[in-house]
Amino acid sequence: MPTGFNKSLLEKFVPVLLVLTVALAVLVGVLWQKVASLEKGTSTTETAVVAEPDATGKLPEESAKKVEKPSDKDHIRGSLDAQVYLIEYSDLECPFCKSFHPTAQQALEEYGDKIAWVYRHFPLDSLHPKADKEAEASECTFEQGGNDTFWKFVDKIYEVTPSNNGLDLTKLPTYAGQTGLNSTEFKTCLDSGKYAEKVESQYQSGLTAGVNGTPGNFIMNAKGEVWVIPG
Repeated sequence: MPTGFNKSLLEKFVPVLLVLTVALAVLVGVLWQKVASLEKGTSTTETAVVAEPDATGKLPEESAKKVEKPSDKDHIRGSLDAQVYLIEYSDLECPFCKSFHPTAQQALEEYGDKIAWVYRHFPLDSLHPKADKEAEASECTFEQGGNDTFWKFVDKIYEVTPSNNGLDLTKLPTYAGQTGLNSTEFKTCLDSGKYAEKVESQYQSGLTAGVNGTPGNFIMNAKGEVWVIPG
């Protein structure tokens, strides 16, 4: 078989194989975390359920269109030019989101610039009334310090929170200061409530996509095809 044909065929299928490999890697991590949680006797009921995927987890075209494609308005760890996006709708007080966070970090380490991690807010305020304010706090860190500081803050919150509404909100300025920000400016931003609407907008986009719990995870390739990662 001609070499050119082999190369063309390989280039065609590499993105698909990458999607499936990343999805499998993330799913294995999710399942491992679920088993660990069950062994500890903790709840993992806050999981995403999205209607109509096929046997592989891929959403049909019409359902896939409801998952908003990543753009420069998103918080992205990686590049918008990545072959694959891991899109996470998350709640900073969700215990399973806290458990999932290292799995997503590992996926980035393993796949490098082939994958980008997209973080969107989905605070379950009926369960975690503090989660909305924590989400707003992350936006204040972005305003003052940019994308890298946003991710440092999110990492920090998942590191220190006991989950299930257990974080002391009065310590948020301290955690922001630990990422290198001006704590006073941060508190002024947070107290203003200026990002409540943005958090709600991302929550609504998650509802449109079919998310009804956290973490709500999707894998999307550059073509806009979408796979659901079962919770």
